[in-house]
Amino acid sequence: MSDLVTLTGMVLSSMPIGEYDKRLVLLTRQKGRIAAFAKGARRQGSPLLGASRPLAFGAFSLYEGRSSYSVKSAEITAYFDELSKDLEEITYASYFLEVAAAYTVEGLDGTPVLTLLYRALKALSKPSIPKPLARYIFELRMMVQNGVYSLEPPFAVCDSTAYTIHYIGTAPLEKLYTFTVSAPVLKELGRCMERYREQYLEGRFTSLDILKSLE
Repeated sequence: MSDLVTLTGMVLSSMPIGEYDKRLVLLTRQKGRIAAFAKGARRQGSPLLGASRPLAFGAFSLYEGRSSYSVKSAEITAYFDELSKDLEEITYASYFLEVAAAYTVEGLDGTPVLTLLYRALKALSKPSIPKPLARYIFELRMMVQNGVYSLEPPFAVCDSTAYTIHYIGTAPLEKLYTFTVSAPVLKELGRCMERYREQYLEGRFTSLDILKSLE
């Protein structure tokens, strides 16, 4: 018999399966990135209808089988619905989900990435934080957490930009989205991040291509 487990996590992606079901990719604190089937989630009135949408965050009760999980129920505490009202914001959010899915695996503690992802999504709706800065912080910290990034800037930058890069790489997660930078520093940081992405973020991200067209 399958065991029932409750995991805290977020839906990274959702794919229709058959006529009424969905296959979810979840990032969880306890078990990292996992795949789970949500039976009947596409039926109108299904209690899993909202819980099977990308960005849904909360506690998921799942049956753990030998090779897959099945969602029994979910208590969602955040849907991030405010992001879906703005094309640019939801594209940023989709990009964050793509990166998180690409750089997490099953069986490893997913807490650092899940916490970063949650805070990055919250930052997108803050008028005080430029959206490109929210993106650069997320990208840079993801690189640091995956151990593929040196804190040395790729070319000569001003002291403020160098300090910003160092701060993003070393500050506690709860401090990452509590500051802003000047326009020149943001521009210089963007140039650095373009180089970092070429070196350290492998793969093609559809949402990033859309973001570039919007910017």
